[in-house]
Amino acid sequence: MLDQLPPTIPHAAQSAAARWGDAPALIERGETWSFEHLWQQCRTAAAALIAQGIGPGARVAIWAPNSREWIVAAVGAMTCGAAIVPLNTRLKGREAGDILRRTRARVLFTVRDFLGIDYPALLADEALPALESTVLMDTDWDAFVRGGNNVDPARVDAALAALSADDLSDIIFTSGTTGAPKGVLMTYGRVIPQVGVWIGNTGLAEGERYLIANPFFHSFGLKVGWVACLIAGAVIVPMAQFDARQAARMIEEHRIAFLPGPPTIFQMLLDEKQARPFDCASLRGGTTGAATVPPVLVQRTIAELGLRDIVTAYGMTECVNITSCRPRDSIDRIATTCGAAIPGNEVVIAGEDGRELPRGETGEIRVRGQGVMLGYLDDPDATAEAIDADGWLHTGDIGTMDADGYVRITDRKKDMFIAGGFNCYPAEIEKLLAEHPAISMSAVIGVPDERMGEVGKAFVVLRPGASAGEEDLIAWSRANMANYKVPRSFVVVDELPRNASGKVIKTELR
Repeated sequence: MLDQLPPTIPHAAQSAAARWGDAPALIERGETWSFEHLWQQCRTAAAALIAQGIGPGARVAIWAPNSREWIVAAVGAMTCGAAIVPLNTRLKGREAGDILRRTRARVLFTVRDFLGIDYPALLADEALPALESTVLMDTDWDAFVRGGNNVDPARVDAALAALSADDLSDIIFTSGTTGAPKGVLMTYGRVIPQVGVWIGNTGLAEGERYLIANPFFHSFGLKVGWVACLIAGAVIVPMAQFDARQAARMIEEHRIAFLPGPPTIFQMLLDEKQARPFDCASLRGGTTGAATVPPVLVQRTIAELGLRDIVTAYGMTECVNITSCRPRDSIDRIATTCGAAIPGNEVVIAGEDGRELPRGETGEIRVRGQGVMLGYLDDPDATAEAIDADGWLHTGDIGTMDADGYVRITDRKKDMFIAGGFNCYPAEIEKLLAEHPAISMSAVIGVPDERMGEVGKAFVVLRPGASAGEEDLIAWSRANMANYKVPRSFVVVDELPRNASGKVIKTELR
């Protein structure tokens, strides 16, 4: 863990400017920004938000792809005392509208065009009574920052001085098994120490160039992404959408040293290198997710891409880092486990009675420590269900722990499946499908898919007299939910299998 960690994320940006000044902080769109320039841009955004009346307790939403403006908007909002609400760029209007209403977001930063999507247009039919302004980062950015021209810089200084580790930093929404997305409340004091441990464990160093393709709306791209760079003095190289050929060019051109991502990213880069060799001599390290990685992939990533310091880690929105391998662990350990508890965390495997099980036995993974969330937004019942009276976060993931404390995840949260790296909760998808005029009820399961890992399959019972074909149902789903949630196949059935209490028996559907 690093010494002298800043208390908050804006303080990290300020400290980076003081410490590294003119050194490169961010490279994007052919421009290099220094740490000093980045901090001044953040202060300018803070002034513009202060001019709009944004201060402590406010919520500012960001619904946009990775970019320097995303970082500036986030740090600017945080400097004012606001908490940011990052939104998944794959959400549809109905899903985003729900989050904006529940957080009472007053400002929304978004874009007019990303991958052909007009985000403001998606919200055209949403009632958003708390939303006071929308800033289009791709067209209106200059006009937005000019709004703070008449704000006394002393007001920005005062806002920053009032900020503490106990303040709310962000509210990231994670789908719950109840079907309604839950807003995870995080404070700076829960985030910063975890980032410090992660930096120490990965060896992310001053001046290293970090290609961040992991979305900023996710803890991976945000907290152990650009926030880690501000604290370590590494160079942020944002990527809006991962593309293997473009990533290869960026690795070569920008001398990328650090590259994290799910196992599929490394597989795609290996395929790209085989098809079109590129210079990857600059690569040193990276991290990958908790999914079991084939040992041969780890071996090839080290041998062919040069990522000698690749580690596997496990975290969740409710606790950024839970376990991690160490850089010098064996290939087998990196491939088949997600590491041991990081400093500051306690991790146990618990039985049904909540007691810790002997090593090697299977039970629920539970974590207690500095990084566990404050709770869920406006949901004390769900918070009490997730964090028990002794402070243990019940992850819902099933696993084992070996004699050295290394954890293997053997099963996922009940019913959850992962499509292309995104967690999919059937209850949430079923709730959205219930709004289809022809569907009476549905049950969604995850089925294997060669490209995506898993995809959704929906079994639906139609309303009396209604008719709907598979293509129609898929088209409706694409229009009403994020693409990764859309079931790839639909089966119309007369009834769903149920047990004596009326609950759908998904094992029969599988």
